[in-house]
Amino acid sequence: MIVYFTGTGNSRCCARMLSDLLQDSCTDAFSFIREGIGAELVSLTPWVFVAPTYSWQLPHVFMDFIRSGSFAGSRDAYFVMTCGSDAGAASLYNQDLCQDKGFLYRGTFPIVMPENYIALFSAPQQAEALAIIAAARPSLDRCASCIREGQEFPRQKISPLDRIKSGPVNRLFYRFNVKAKPFTVSSACISCGRCEKACPLGNIRLEGGKPVWGNRCTHCMACICSCPVEAIEYGSASRGKPRYQCPEYRG
Repeated sequence: MIVYFTGTGNSRCCARMLSDLLQDSCTDAFSFIREGIGAELVSLTPWVFVAPTYSWQLPHVFMDFIRSGSFAGSRDAYFVMTCGSDAGAASLYNQDLCQDKGFLYRGTFPIVMPENYIALFSAPQQAEALAIIAAARPSLDRCASCIREGQEFPRQKISPLDRIKSGPVNRLFYRFNVKAKPFTVSSACISCGRCEKACPLGNIRLEGGKPVWGNRCTHCMACICSCPVEAIEYGSASRGKPRYQCPEYRG
């Protein structure tokens, strides 16, 4: 079973592509995370966890989802991580997670997809994004082949810098960067409520038709990138930058 978490659609696209390649079921972790419900899932095929890379680790909310859930049946676990460039030493943390859950760790495979973290970086324009997505297909074919044949993913070489990025830098990122306070909304807001519906933590509520952010945030960029009129900004960091949502994968 493929189980995924996504903010702007990159990981959903990869998960659904793997689902088609493997002829396996695909489950979105969104409702479990948003409602705070522990998953109770059963799979006779390997578990394939697909998620974005947040500061060179799995998103903490997705790690918590896996830790708190019940995953019966197969004990094999593969991790597919979408990223703008690399996943650092995320594999070490995924391996620890598997040990905690009683999974047999089968590897971590980074898949380069379009950048979406506009709180710091710029997202690509549509043509460039589509080219990046197309270039990811061969890597997903390799992922599917490994899973189908019961092989481990190729091991990634981990450098001292990778360990720093996935360790101290990740901790500092969550301590100082992952905050909802800088989000603002302009008068261009049309009160459609898409941002509220898109938030995986239920951290947004509409007051007087305008979004208000609470204290929980995972920096998935779902709210800012789902706004149809680009009324949401992240301080000054997002001004003038393209918003990004992955085109829906339809097979």
